[in-house]
Amino acid sequence: MQIQSVNGTERWDRVKSKLREELGDDAYFNWFGRVILEENDGDIVRLSVPTRFLKHWIQSHYEEQLVGLWRHECRDINSIELTVRSALRPSKAKPKKLIPTNASPARAGYAHPGLPDAIRYPQVPIALGDADEETLIEFLKGAPTNPRNSFESFVEGDSNGLAFEAARKIAGGQNEALDLLYLHGAVGFGKTHLLHAVATEARSRGQNVCYLTAEYFMYHLVPALKSRSFQALKRILASIDVLLVDDMQFLHGKQAQADFSDTLLSLMQPVKHVIVAADRPPLQLETVESGLRDRLCDGLVVGLQPPDFALRRGILTRRLAAAKKLLPTFDIPKEVLDYVACHVTACGRDLEGAINRLYAHHQLTSQAITPYLADKILSDLVRSGEKRNIKIEEIQQVVCKHYSVSKAELLSACRSRNLVRPRQIAMYLSKVLTPRSLPEIGKRFGGRDHTTVLHAVRKIEAQSQTDTSLGQELALLKRLAHS
Repeated sequence: MQIQSVNGTERWDRVKSKLREELGDDAYFNWFGRVILEENDGDIVRLSVPTRFLKHWIQSHYEEQLVGLWRHECRDINSIELTVRSALRPSKAKPKKLIPTNASPARAGYAHPGLPDAIRYPQVPIALGDADEETLIEFLKGAPTNPRNSFESFVEGDSNGLAFEAARKIAGGQNEALDLLYLHGAVGFGKTHLLHAVATEARSRGQNVCYLTAEYFMYHLVPALKSRSFQALKRILASIDVLLVDDMQFLHGKQAQADFSDTLLSLMQPVKHVIVAADRPPLQLETVESGLRDRLCDGLVVGLQPPDFALRRGILTRRLAAAKKLLPTFDIPKEVLDYVACHVTACGRDLEGAINRLYAHHQLTSQAITPYLADKILSDLVRSGEKRNIKIEEIQQVVCKHYSVSKAELLSACRSRNLVRPRQIAMYLSKVLTPRSLPEIGKRFGGRDHTTVLHAVRKIEAQSQTDTSLGQELALLKRLAHS
């Protein structure tokens, strides 16, 4: 990570905070969770992303919004330049780094937003049909993985324990019955870290591993399977022991949907173990066909939940210990670590960002980290983690968007099945997320009686105790309502 000027860093922090407010947590972390500020030079802002896919998507959908937010911070800004980290131009001077990559600390259960080294994808021969088998085998290893994202560097807790144990058993070949594992959770919850750990461990045991990201699949694998070496590739694919598919939610469009579903289903058939990661449960993957969704539901589906206080505290402690090895004068008092763990709750990347900010400030100013100074430096992260008062209208808006119904339909007297369930869920959330009474809630739902609201609350509450998918759905809606 390159050191930016304090002003540039602060501006970028404010831009990210505004982006998160405007886009919501899901969209923000999907598209900007791995964007890094490289340089703020004159009228140009240079940002980097880990993949070409993210670069093209941000340029197509958010470039004007980014420029507008940066101009609000600095009127001189005229353009945003996006580069892929594995293809960054060499800088004129050797960049300083807050934490050198050759002494990078354990990532505390979460992958760094991008691979810090200039790791490139395996080169695809121009005439792939003329490639020898050794080249094809190397090509089919897939996208690069970060060996520092290991099981040893993963901090395990209640929110990710099941995912950790299942991934470790697959990597060690300890459970033949567990042939398909589906991990889902928001950005920064540790999915990619676990996939990289599986790849490293399984390869160390002599297993053939293929790690596919959305970008590698679309730009490398599908075209290769349509090349002259199709039969050779298919033969080698049949020898894969572990297939890892990351960021499935990034596959958009009808062509990607058809290619991905057909190809992945064919890849999964002979493979001993498959692990798929996405930011949502398989039933909510609208970009894959029903046959693939059903196959994904057949496996072990595990949701990674937001880190609890104990896990957040563990992440901070490990990150601090690694930073102190590089700069012995850097220390964070226990009360500050507790304060950060209590208030920075979104994801592990925010926690790592908090330590990096405190580290940078101490490195540049030599000031000791006090509770007052930490509150000042981390004010936007802390404020974003605080709970806010939620209105019933906001809950209704979230539910309507999630279930693709209008507010008029939600409040109507219509009792069709596709409206009754969202209505009952909205009433339940209004009761548990707001201080409003049952009669007040009924009034906001088309003037319904309080007994109707009570019935809805009790029904959803009872069903969520036995229906795992409903419980996960409610947890997602609560996060969306808080965002």
